[in-house]
Amino acid sequence: MFLPVLFFGLAFCACKKDNKQPAPPPVAASFTFSSLKVNGLSNGFTYTAVNSVPVIKLSFSAGINHSSVNNAISFKSSAGAAVNYTTSYQNNDSTVVILPSGSLQPLTKYTLNVSTDLKSAGGGNLQSAFAVNLTTAIDSTNKFPVVTDDQLLDIVQKQTLKYFYDFGHPVSGLARERNTSGDVVTTGGSGFGIMAIVAGVNRQFITRAQGLARMQLIVGFLKNNAQTFHGAFPHWLNGVTGAVVPFSTQDDGADLVETSYLMQGLLTARQYFNGAGSDETQLRTDINTLWNNVDWNWFTNSQNTLFWHWSPDYGWSGNQQINGWNEALITYVIAASSTTHAITKAVYDNGWAGNGTMKNGNTYFGVQLPLGPAEGGPLFFAHYSFLGINPNSLSDTYASYDVQNKAHAMINYNYCVANPASNSGYSADCWGLTASDIENGYTASSPTNDVGVIAPTAAIASLPYTPTQSMQALHFFYYKLGDKLWGDYGFYDSFNLNNNWFATSTLAIDEGPIMDMIENYRSGLLWNLFMSCPEVKTGMKNLGFKSPNL
Repeated sequence: MFLPVLFFGLAFCACKKDNKQPAPPPVAASFTFSSLKVNGLSNGFTYTAVNSVPVIKLSFSAGINHSSVNNAISFKSSAGAAVNYTTSYQNNDSTVVILPSGSLQPLTKYTLNVSTDLKSAGGGNLQSAFAVNLTTAIDSTNKFPVVTDDQLLDIVQKQTLKYFYDFGHPVSGLARERNTSGDVVTTGGSGFGIMAIVAGVNRQFITRAQGLARMQLIVGFLKNNAQTFHGAFPHWLNGVTGAVVPFSTQDDGADLVETSYLMQGLLTARQYFNGAGSDETQLRTDINTLWNNVDWNWFTNSQNTLFWHWSPDYGWSGNQQINGWNEALITYVIAASSTTHAITKAVYDNGWAGNGTMKNGNTYFGVQLPLGPAEGGPLFFAHYSFLGINPNSLSDTYASYDVQNKAHAMINYNYCVANPASNSGYSADCWGLTASDIENGYTASSPTNDVGVIAPTAAIASLPYTPTQSMQALHFFYYKLGDKLWGDYGFYDSFNLNNNWFATSTLAIDEGPIMDMIENYRSGLLWNLFMSCPEVKTGMKNLGFKSPNL
């Protein structure tokens, strides 16, 4: 009676056994990236200043399937050009050695991409993709024939003058703010440019007649067309009409600092064009008219300080006092030198010097700094005012100004040599932090605001203070980077070797100090002219300055 049930059970068991599915094959285990070395160095995934044939070693947790490498590893330039490479293997094939088949281009970005298509010898895939970023070093060959230093300075000055003379605005003769600014001209940069024209005439790059004609055009436009406010000029003007071009919303009127740079240049030109003929006599008369019209004292706003801006629409609402130490010493010197609207010494002591609070006295990178912010600030502090003011043997209650400027330049140099931020390229050859263009912007670079950007004007315009260090930098900029950095108007504004960015811009306020401070380094011409102004001698003495030049 129980046999059928037993038979059914046996049949069921037999059926289940016969239909059993085979076990799936084992899945190959994924593997991981272990380490990276480029030329023996391990520095994450980004490498700068790499030589032209780098050795790249990629190490993994398992031996690599050779046939998967070409599909899984791509090597390309930032422009998308493929780099051919050879491979070899170490450590039981767990290390892949990549070697470019030819030399990489200098100052070029490359990316080595490793995808998850990379397989191990056991068939597993790489767990996570990654990329190696390489930036190649400069080509150390000279880009131009080597000449004597005097010849090189001639080349740089002559080319830089073209920015102000050849590229000067055709209607006003004033300096365009930058090489792309069209009709926007800059008053302060034009003051620097006027001094450049004087130096250019003296160097015989242009004739005295050409220099005089340009000065007549500039001065005539400033006198007859340019919009002024209590005699002071705005930061920017339209070079055709003379109308204000607002620098910012509330900066649509007088800019006293820019006006002082302009007057520094005009007074220098007045002293240079000293001929008895009617043309030069009239030029001097017109410059004096512009000079005497500025009501410097009005810009104290009845306080013991000067104010940077005044707007017909916003009045003093910007409330920006001109307090030291920065680029505006010349503003107080010029204001004190006026024969019509001079400021008092109390305005200088309280407003500029803060009754001594502008003193520093700390030591940075082995150099004691008499005045100013920590680590010196941007180098234009040592340039703009001292295109005309001769700092040598100049002192007052607060500082010795040759000591100040030399200290500032040396701190900037020592910082770049020490390179605490590990920026690519910084060295004794490549240094100089100041206000300049940066990629997608503009900033006042300094040791406390270092974004990796070097501006040639910083080191070159420091020639009077750091002649050996500045000449070394000039050699580097011209001979080694000249294919990237040298253009129709001299040096382009700036560059960043971290990502091989080179500006294509030229700015009046950076070109002017190159031309003018080279001249002061070579001959002292502009210092001698400006310091020969009788008003300046009187004004600086009234502020308490002492110098053999006074």
